[in-house]
Amino acid sequence: MGVKSVTIPTDFAGQNQCKPIRMNTASEKILLVESDPHISDLIARQALQPLGYQVQVVDDVNSAILQAAQFAPDLVVANLNLPGLSGKDLLVALNSQELPIPVIVLAEKGQENSVIQAFRLGAADYLLWPAREAEVVAAVEHGLKQVRETRARQKLDSQLQLTNQELQRRVRELTTIFAVGKAVISITDQKDLFDKLSEGMVYVAEADYGYLLLREDLGKNYLLTAHRNLPASWARKIGQPVDDGVSALVALSGEALTIHGEPIKRFKISTLGQSVLVAPVKVQNEVIGLLVVVRKADWPFDRNMQTLLEAVADYASISLVNARLFRALQEQSSAAQAGESRKREQLQGLRKEIQIQLQPVRQVLEMLLAGKMEKVTDQQQQALASMQSTLERVLQTVTADPPSRPLGEETTTGK
Repeated sequence: MGVKSVTIPTDFAGQNQCKPIRMNTASEKILLVESDPHISDLIARQALQPLGYQVQVVDDVNSAILQAAQFAPDLVVANLNLPGLSGKDLLVALNSQELPIPVIVLAEKGQENSVIQAFRLGAADYLLWPAREAEVVAAVEHGLKQVRETRARQKLDSQLQLTNQELQRRVRELTTIFAVGKAVISITDQKDLFDKLSEGMVYVAEADYGYLLLREDLGKNYLLTAHRNLPASWARKIGQPVDDGVSALVALSGEALTIHGEPIKRFKISTLGQSVLVAPVKVQNEVIGLLVVVRKADWPFDRNMQTLLEAVADYASISLVNARLFRALQEQSSAAQAGESRKREQLQGLRKEIQIQLQPVRQVLEMLLAGKMEKVTDQQQQALASMQSTLERVLQTVTADPPSRPLGEETTTGK
């Protein structure tokens, strides 16, 4: 009992040449469970092997269960009338071990009830013995056709699932990039914006850690400005220079860099993980910042991930340029307001100085007109009155507040 080796004698060479050899069946394996050597010889050697099938023959259920796991057949042909455990026991054993192998049962005429029970236990087809070679081949072909179709469907389902996962991943990436872009134009607080950028780059890169380094204004050091998920030993360096060993290379080259595996052990950043991607943040080809993402596992960042991180770096560059422009506009506005204030102060001082200078003249005119000084003629009286009127208009003009106008509006003169 056990596994039988089946060979084709040379005296059957002529017969074999008469049978078509199907090249597409060379990888398909059939397990034949049959205790009668004459039946196993007819099925294995004469009917199936000439067609290119790999046939393994065993004569009991115990050996069949062992071979089902080791040989991994595509199809099982089993006699219901085996010594000891029967073909129905084999069906039960295969089901209990969750081995989805189609089984064709062999039964003698008059065993229709046993065949029905075999179908209830999961049999795929049956043959009534004695049977001709053509009937055996037809039953095997029918069973294997179903196997091929099932595998094709499973392969298609797997491909569809992978495609669906890739589409979902693309949608997630695009959604994140869109959210980062929206944050750049809507968030005015730079700290909140940098935190959003850090969150976005970790998400799109499928990384464990991420942080943003910005070059200090008057120096060459890159300061830790924002991060996502960094351990406490790194996070406490916020606002301080960070030398991870890798970022400096990107700052010099201006090109994105990815490192993983053994080479990363030479750098300090290896304390965080085994795969790193660094993208530069550039303004007019000048590196002003660095985006760094790290994975704990030795899972390299692909080209797609690098492109996504570079997109986030572009958004970071836009946000920094916008911040610079905003600061410059604020400075200009402050300078203009300061200049206007100085002008008003100067004008107020001039007005006071004029009042002081004209006050004695005003007093003299009042005394002359009141006759408290030398007697004046009527003609002089009129002249003095005219001078007083003119002086009063000058004083009113000097002491009156100037009309307010928007900053920068030009004064127009009438013709």
